[in-house]
Amino acid sequence: MTNESNPTYDLKKILLGAQLSALPQSAVRLLELSQDPGNGPEEFAVPIESDPGLTGQVLRFVNSSYFGFSREISSIKLAITLVGIRTIKNFALWSAVFSLMPNPKCGPFDLKSLWQDSLRRALFARTMAKLLGMKEPEETFAAALLQDMAVPLLAKEIPRVYAELLTSRDEGRVRLSDLEQRTFGWTHADAAGMMARQWNLPDGFAVLIEHHTEIDRWVAQPDAAPGDVAVSLSALLPTAGDPIWAERARFEDCYERVQPSGAPSTRELLGQIDRDFADFAPVLKVATPRKSLVDCYDEAVAEPEPSAAGK
Repeated sequence: MTNESNPTYDLKKILLGAQLSALPQSAVRLLELSQDPGNGPEEFAVPIESDPGLTGQVLRFVNSSYFGFSREISSIKLAITLVGIRTIKNFALWSAVFSLMPNPKCGPFDLKSLWQDSLRRALFARTMAKLLGMKEPEETFAAALLQDMAVPLLAKEIPRVYAELLTSRDEGRVRLSDLEQRTFGWTHADAAGMMARQWNLPDGFAVLIEHHTEIDRWVAQPDAAPGDVAVSLSALLPTAGDPIWAERARFEDCYERVQPSGAPSTRELLGQIDRDFADFAPVLKVATPRKSLVDCYDEAVAEPEPSAAGK
């Protein structure tokens, strides 16, 4: 973020004026527990079981076809044991954060599309992190899932300006973050990082979110920051609301530069994310996009190269 922010749009004042709601106590407690590696399923089960709504969500999540267990899981402790503490913690975090997001009426902004885009990016980031050899890919899943969480809040707080910015994206040919930087001196990535810190989320997690628009920086040093590579590459995926994938060539070039030996082709990888989305989306009650990632890829390959790019 530059030091020349437009004083008319001071980010701290905007977020303060938005009166950002606190995270539910159950989510806060899970985050506190995660700071001590000595805590296990028994400790993590307590705050979940104290929240009936979260209990039901976690059990539906674990019993989904995404995990494919042969029998129904009815115990929170067993659920945590089977799928892992990080997975459950990040699912609870997603549920908590998305429940707090507004649905502003602001130009072409569409909350349903944002949820679709966020889930596809999260699934991609986790898969990419695994390909890059990360032992704990769940943090990239959560960071990619929440990378755009500031957009609906900003669209609600300064709707006239955001309506203009979203329209100026030209259906994905210009990046929203580039428009924000020129207009404000900051981006929705900076805003999301600030929100994460206001909620006392781990700083490493906030940094992953803040860095998601910096793909060129991370592709140049993939071994040094595989998590940043995975999250920032996910930000180049097509958006459900745009008619064509304007950043397809850039995405493919970046992927080819960082993919390890034996990794799937671009189209194969996107197909895997489509299958994961089909399993995962019903659990989170996220609608299926009109076009799959593979559809977007095939259409973009067949189209003349657009001039610029997307998010």
